[in-house]
Amino acid sequence: MFAVKATQHVLAVKDLEKTESYFLDKLGFSARFRVDGWSFLSLGGFHVMLGHCPDELPASDTHEHSYFAYVNCEDIDEIYRDYQQRGAEIFQVISDKPWGLREFGVATPEGHRIMFGEEIEPSGNS
Repeated sequence: MFAVKATQHVLAVKDLEKTESYFLDKLGFSARFRVDGWSFLSLGGFHVMLGHCPDELPASDTHEHSYFAYVNCEDIDEIYRDYQQRGAEIFQVISDKPWGLREFGVATPEGHRIMFGEEIEPSGNS
C-alpha cells in the first residue's frame, strides 16, 4: 500500500555555505551529507537538498511563489520559541487561524519560505 515516508525539497541557492549554515544554526537541521555542490539536510522527516546554483533567480525575487513547504507538526509553540531564540527570520508570527491551524512562517537568507502548522479546533461557526 502506498505511504509517504518523508518529503525532500530541492532548493537552488546562490550561496550554499551561508544557506546551509542558516538551516543548521537557525532552523535546527542536521547535515546528512555533502557532495559536489549539494548539501543534504534534515529536521526529522523533513529533508532539504540545497543545490549551488549561482546563476539562478533568487527565491526572494519570486515573492509569493517563494513558499516551498508547509510542515505539519506537533508542539508548534516549542519550535517557535526555539526559532526566536536562535534568531531565525520569522516573517509571520505564530497565530491561530480560523481554518483550524496554529501557524507561523520562516524565511531563509535567499528568501525561501517555510510555513509550520499544528491542527487546532477551528474558531469559525459550523
